[in-house]
Amino acid sequence: MRTAGVDTWTGLLRESLLRSAVRRVLAGATARPRWIPRRVLSVSADVDAAEGVGALRFVWRPRSRRGREHFELMRRYGRRWRSVGGGGGPVGDPVDVEVLDVRSGCGVRTFPHDHTPPLPNSLTLWIGCLEVHVGPDVDHVLVGTRRIPVPEGRALVAVWTSSHPGRPLRPLVVAVGRDGTELSRMGPLDGLDTHTRARLAREL
Repeated sequence: MRTAGVDTWTGLLRESLLRSAVRRVLAGATARPRWIPRRVLSVSADVDAAEGVGALRFVWRPRSRRGREHFELMRRYGRRWRSVGGGGGPVGDPVDVEVLDVRSGCGVRTFPHDHTPPLPNSLTLWIGCLEVHVGPDVDHVLVGTRRIPVPEGRALVAVWTSSHPGRPLRPLVVAVGRDGTELSRMGPLDGLDTHTRARLAREL
């Protein structure tokens, strides 16, 4: 059975929300339209204007046990932003993060032009997104070479790209404190961040 939130998402509201969220983020505003109550919809977004890509995370009924989340990846073709893929499912369990927790969102390989026929992988662009949760002492997060401030709620989505011909590894993620000190990091192949690994080693 489909929920009301999923039915709404598949309608005209979906495209409207996607374009609105991208415009709002580029203008320096919050991604969620003010006319939608927080209890109905939570929106996290990140746009890399230089690369012409964006990632959005929508959570329908975020405070409900029946809440659903959806990730959407966007790419700019000329002046128009288009969805290039995404995915979703039930909202995961609440995260109580000491410093840094990184979860994969989704990823898709895209073509250099809209409606381009299949090309060799070397001519396509991989667009991926990460869901990042941080602790109260973190001021901002470095995702590869990009600096992303920590929003209210201490959870963010981050978009990243790669032209690697195969399925690329996620970028290095670093949590930075207010004084500029590195608090923890999580490499492309790491399952835990360095702060958590150090704590677990002390407890053994």
